[in-house]
Amino acid sequence: MAKNLTTREEDYSKWYNELVIKADLAENSGVRGCMVIKPYGYAIWERMQAELDRMFKETGHQNAYFPLFIPKSYFSKEASHVDGFAKECAVVTHYRLKNAEDGSGIIVDPDAKLEEELIVRPTSETIIWDTYRKWIQSYRDLPLLINQWANVVRWEMRTRLFLRTAEFLWQEGHTAHATKDEAVAEAEQMMNVYSDFAENYMAMPVIKGTKTESERFAGALETYCIEALMQDGKALQAGTSHFLGQNFAKAFDVKFTSKEGVLDYVWATSWGVSTRLMGALVMTHSDDNGLVLPPNLAPDQVVIVPIYRKDEEFEAVDEVAKDLMKKLRSKGIRVKYDNRDTHKPGWKFNEYELKGVPVRIAIGPKDVEKGTVELARRDTLQKEFISNENVVETVVSLMDEIQDNLYKKAVIHRSENTTEVSSYEEFKKVLDTKGGFILAHWDGTTETEEKIKNETKATIRCIPLDENFEAGVCMVTGKPSPRKVLFARAY
Repeated sequence: MAKNLTTREEDYSKWYNELVIKADLAENSGVRGCMVIKPYGYAIWERMQAELDRMFKETGHQNAYFPLFIPKSYFSKEASHVDGFAKECAVVTHYRLKNAEDGSGIIVDPDAKLEEELIVRPTSETIIWDTYRKWIQSYRDLPLLINQWANVVRWEMRTRLFLRTAEFLWQEGHTAHATKDEAVAEAEQMMNVYSDFAENYMAMPVIKGTKTESERFAGALETYCIEALMQDGKALQAGTSHFLGQNFAKAFDVKFTSKEGVLDYVWATSWGVSTRLMGALVMTHSDDNGLVLPPNLAPDQVVIVPIYRKDEEFEAVDEVAKDLMKKLRSKGIRVKYDNRDTHKPGWKFNEYELKGVPVRIAIGPKDVEKGTVELARRDTLQKEFISNENVVETVVSLMDEIQDNLYKKAVIHRSENTTEVSSYEEFKKVLDTKGGFILAHWDGTTETEEKIKNETKATIRCIPLDENFEAGVCMVTGKPSPRKVLFARAY
């Protein structure tokens, strides 16, 4: 249980790995680099999925599904795209197995070689744009706003549960537009949708910005992103949205006839978030006792634990607990009533603290007599006794209170760990002693960006969209810089 959890101060990485496993979110699988998402972890992902799916549909998008396999020739059609993903691709070369003639076991049938190898999708731009060529002929077919919920494979050898695995779950939006302005507006809109979700559902403050040229998505003209700061002072890219220009439309010959009768290539975007958000959720709020979940995403917002020694005590407690559960559910609260007789109340308290359930309610025989319940908050670990008359109203208001408290706490942490520097020496000192976000001037060249990355392992997380534009000089070269950019070491 939580008592055996490594503390964050002792070893943050070990704390994270242990917590993901002990809280029953996920575990390593028999396939190297791949994970099993356990029911509790998947329940949180389903909450995320449901809210994001609703937000996508409210902005006019529809869901579809495209093949897992992509012909190798499709990748070669967009040069920068293949360069970006070539080292991460899993390739299918054969389609049949057979028993070895010497009886040694099953082997790949050498006679079953595919005429053209298939790539297990690392992302779906190529297969989707090949499909869009058939779907789009005229301006009447635009805009085309499609999203798919899927799995992708990027062949990672150094993996961490949720943060970096060879196979992961995500959503990927792919849209086609008649004009450049519409496509840019779409990419910006989806960045804002992600920001809204991160802040209002995950209670995780983010900085919106654009990526530098070297950090852009392969094949994009502009990549918009949201960047979050974890408790250990490292950044995590929580979502990206890409303006693809006409690159993929030209590569796959996707044209449309405009209102004026002119034939032109469509303008494109793609955007996505993944189960990496699960890792962000864990690292933003959790503590040395276990998970801390924001109510908006918690599978169980409230757990009710009965306390009793004798069967006759249980009957009275059970009646009160079931009545309370019914009342809370009528208010839209997600409630779990844990009346298992195989585990003691103390064990259950530890379990739900470890799993981050926002509110725990304990009811014993004395509470029944007094007409009260004991209420414990996971975010503050505070306990208090509430009368039965007020408990429903208190719990309902606590959902917003806990959500707001977690967000404000994360904002304070980010504010305290964001530093502005003017010299490279100061930059390196802050990076090694404090970490966190660092705002500094950069001359805009890839050479300087690479020098900083190689020497410090810090990268430009984004060029913030909402920071004040103040000209200065690059901290490394002394050359003119139009504005400060956001640096950090990152996951």
